[in-house]
Amino acid sequence: MTDFATEKTTASDWFRQLRDDIVAAFEGLEDSHDTGPMAAMAPGRFEVTKTTRTSDDGSDAGGGLMSVMRGGRVFEKVGVNVSTVYGTLGDAAQRAMAARGVPGMDSDPRFWASGISLVAHMQNPHAPAVHMNTRMFWTPHAWWFGGGSDLNPCIEYTEDTAHFHATQKAHLDPHGADWYPKLKAWADEYFYIPHRKRARGVGGIFMDDQNSGDWAADFILTQDIGRAFLPAYVPLVEKRRVQPFDDADKDVQLVHRGLYAEYNLVYDRGTKFGLATGHDANAVLMSLPPLAKWV
Repeated sequence: MTDFATEKTTASDWFRQLRDDIVAAFEGLEDSHDTGPMAAMAPGRFEVTKTTRTSDDGSDAGGGLMSVMRGGRVFEKVGVNVSTVYGTLGDAAQRAMAARGVPGMDSDPRFWASGISLVAHMQNPHAPAVHMNTRMFWTPHAWWFGGGSDLNPCIEYTEDTAHFHATQKAHLDPHGADWYPKLKAWADEYFYIPHRKRARGVGGIFMDDQNSGDWAADFILTQDIGRAFLPAYVPLVEKRRVQPFDDADKDVQLVHRGLYAEYNLVYDRGTKFGLATGHDANAVLMSLPPLAKWV
């Protein structure tokens, strides 16, 4: 397999552009929120921190940007991280790759990974939390793409769920009518919490280990998964951020956040990979909510 140098740069640059577009859109939501709960607060802004990763021998192993907004008038906490990391996989990560069918990791465990990861927790309990990521992973033996987005409302609205899914379907349908039902079913399976016997939210789309043999086609598919996010999510925030809420609504939100935290700490593969490969722990764990509750 070739080094895929051009493809790596192309993918990494696009993930960074998607990050920039989302950060601008979210700060725009903060600026335009001028009526309803929390509107009297100052609009939130992202704090941007460079993240770094070093290999076991102390050499540079990549990094990225951690962008976190806390205490906005729409977003209570939202993180939009982008990173490009590389180096040599440790023993545990090599075994995990081998278990996923990647050959040759014991003889050449080099890797490269780039992607964007987003989690938003909202001030208004009526506005849904959300998760999104897209990524590319390379080893000398295989490459693949992954990604998706899923909606996590604590107070569910049928019409919001329908809009979120319809927008994703519209972006996937040009790639073939089978893609949306396939990725929806994958999300339903992946974002399930076995010890609670329930889903984390109302689903979305999820894809992993995508390698059709046509890098360009798989990259365009991944881009469309990313492009679907803002039109699927922003209208829901614009609609729900103005609704009044009370302490009971907030309590429901905090309990649901506990469910979200359980999933991310126990099951999420991205969390496990980030910590296992030595990436900045604060960046890996930015998905956790600012406040949560268990009953």
